Amino acid sequence: MAKSIVVAANEKVDIQDIAPEYWEQACRELIKQDRILKKLIPKYGSRFLVTRGDAFNTLARSIIGQQISVAVAQSVWNRVLVAAKKKVNPKNILALSVEELRAAGLSGRKVEYIRDLADHFHSGRLHASQWKDMDDESVIKELSDIRGIGRWTAEMFLIFNLVRPNILPLDDVGLIRAISLNYFSGEPVSRHEAREVAANWAPWRTVATWYMWRSIDPIPVEY
Repeated sequence: MAKSIVVAANEKVDIQDIAPEYWEQACRELIKQDRILKKLIPKYGSRFLVTRGDAFNTLARSIIGQQISVAVAQSVWNRVLVAAKKKVNPKNILALSVEELRAAGLSGRKVEYIRDLADHFHSGRLHASQWKDMDDESVIKELSDIRGIGRWTAEMFLIFNLVRPNILPLDDVGLIRAISLNYFSGEPVSRHEAREVAANWAPWRTVATWYMWRSIDPIPVEY
């Protein structure tokens, strides 16, 4: 069942009930605060941030997606899914050999990363059950202790799994490109300039980032 959010005077956009609880308020406020988002949100307003809800899957998909296109990442993920007998979890990943993971399309380094991730979950070294109650930087710090997970991957986790509302992934090339195209007529943009633009998005920088991504790729990415 859908509900409507009012994004501007006399204008409504349908979204599904599973949208993050803050999405409606964020869209309203961003439209008032930002001239570019005032145009983008109505254009893509029928879609919203979607989470798969599984922490291990979100992180594994983020590792697989590092430095490759969305299409290639999905192809590799599909092959890993087949190798893991349709269930990507720590136990099944650890049961696969290095050769099997390489055959699925993972580089040698990504094989190391995804196996280390699986080991962290399997051994209980992570405080996964506490993440929802931890602040953003504390979650980033703990995740960054896992091989292959840096700030960008941790921020993707905060966005796509914990659905935190105010994440600004300045290391994301898609976000920087979108800011360049939408605010600087395609001219190169520094992190400082991107941060200045995003200051106008707080406390809903996740939502604004999601619409920036839509402006360059209408198909939502899910982790």
